[in-house]
Amino acid sequence: MELRNIAIIAHVDHGKTTLVDSLLKQSETFKGKGLEGDTIMDSNPLERERGITIFSKNAAVVYGGVKINIVDTPGHADFGGEVERIMNLVDGCLLLVDAKEGPMPQTRFVLKKALDAGHRIILVINKIDKPEARPDWVLDQTFDLFVSLGATDEQTDFPVIYASAKQAKAGFEPDLSAMTDIKPLFETIIKEISAPQVDANGPLQVSVANVSYDNYKGKIGIGRVRRGVFKSGSVAWINREGAVSPAKVTSLMIFDGMGRTEVTEAPAGEIVAFSGIEGVNIGETIADINNPEALPVLKIEEPTVKMTFGVNTSPIGGQEGQYTTSRNIKERLERELQNDVALRVDASEGTDGFEVSGRGELHLAILIEKMRREGYELQVSRPQVIFKTVDGVKQEPFEEVSIEVPENMSGTVIEKLGKRKGEMKDMRAENGTAYMEFEIPTRGLIGYRNEFVMDTRGQGILNALFIGYRPYIGEIGNMSHGSLIAHESGESNSYGLKMAQERGQMFIGPGMPIYEGQVIGQNAKPEDLVVNVCKEKKLSNMRSKGDGVALALDVPRHMGLEEALEYIGDDELVEVTPKSIRIRKTFLKDYERKRAGGNG
Repeated sequence: MELRNIAIIAHVDHGKTTLVDSLLKQSETFKGKGLEGDTIMDSNPLERERGITIFSKNAAVVYGGVKINIVDTPGHADFGGEVERIMNLVDGCLLLVDAKEGPMPQTRFVLKKALDAGHRIILVINKIDKPEARPDWVLDQTFDLFVSLGATDEQTDFPVIYASAKQAKAGFEPDLSAMTDIKPLFETIIKEISAPQVDANGPLQVSVANVSYDNYKGKIGIGRVRRGVFKSGSVAWINREGAVSPAKVTSLMIFDGMGRTEVTEAPAGEIVAFSGIEGVNIGETIADINNPEALPVLKIEEPTVKMTFGVNTSPIGGQEGQYTTSRNIKERLERELQNDVALRVDASEGTDGFEVSGRGELHLAILIEKMRREGYELQVSRPQVIFKTVDGVKQEPFEEVSIEVPENMSGTVIEKLGKRKGEMKDMRAENGTAYMEFEIPTRGLIGYRNEFVMDTRGQGILNALFIGYRPYIGEIGNMSHGSLIAHESGESNSYGLKMAQERGQMFIGPGMPIYEGQVIGQNAKPEDLVVNVCKEKKLSNMRSKGDGVALALDVPRHMGLEEALEYIGDDELVEVTPKSIRIRKTFLKDYERKRAGGNG
């Protein structure tokens, strides 16, 4: 059977996963199976909630006697490590662009990787059913993007398909009424993307591009057969250092629809999953036992942000989680390391915590959220950037930030980013919306997103992209905040909260268990303040006119995991349990904070 291997590139929320669903439903693989629901590919509950793809996934469909392997790529730059490896699995890409928004910054990152790999690109302009769709403008913008990324003449002569993934229709003209199904896209893939150019008779070479874990089969490697025929049995395993050792593949699978089918052999060019080699890792090579030749090792992106994960030491710790010890946390992090190559875990000095480094705040926040849902209880510190010293010069990570805000709010954004050492590279306005490009140290961006949402009243869009390490830019001005800290342990009540809310914004409502040193609100002034929210009203046996009148309490500010991570200062921690997210001071007692040099 003929083969085509393609990846789908798109910005977050441009309809990539929905398009894959349409391809699955209209292929020969699924005819008559009656697939229900949308976003079949986003199987992880976290992905469904956030509406983003986090983990790259494989599917395979058959159309017109040709098998098409489809790899869904994450659109978020924090998962860029996944994207680079996917480019080694495929021979071409579908670039999916929103018919209103056009190509976006995250698209640029993945597209650059695809063009560097020399892949043929098919442009799919999706969501043409939107009332404000402007496909001609989007096509011009995409062409400019190809040119600016240094595409070759062949690459810039890309085929264009117009589609509405939601309605499962596609066509060669931007006319929705003339479209009937998704067939034009299938036909273009088969015509434009070349079959894998491989040597079917040479000695075996398989590049490992991804790993996953199965409770029954153990560690599973996912890769592409570069040369020869892959059969289960004895093979040579070449690790990242180049050391060759004999190994045995116990199970060999190919992708079929959304699942995998076990096979005895796979031809060159096929994307396979195999188990039996417990220590296999990304970037390694599986080769012929008699003639082992290594493929080039895949480079893995360096982490840029680190946090400390530790055992929850709060007075009410251990009551809501199932796994609470440092051994539990250590085992869980080690399991995550098997799947996630962009993650690093080191034992933290002087404590029983772990220093966890990743590709960005979102990368680490999603790991914490996964752990919390699995019943883990832990406390985490504020995200910090990882500095490097290159040729004696201290360097720090920088991000390229693109922002869309209503024009009348652009002044506040420019002022705030200026204070955080952001440098404006570009600004233009269209139809009352300001588009701005900044370059800013990652340090300046940590903790800003939440503020951005509040400053723009939720109407702004902010996208950041890691652009590399640059010389250290110096201290960033004072970005600290003042917290309202609980004076004693107990239960919050309306009377105490009424008094405290005059000082700032509360994070909790009445009837909540709290402990001394817990952060229960944000002070309106930049210093910390201890307040007593457990204080009860003194009762007397004389009634007065004001007694019994209902207290008007403000609605507390909801602090989810990401909001809490953005909010905390260097002397604060986030306590994460399956049921709650709390913020606390590292030192709970007032005298301990004073001794440590705190101001609270």
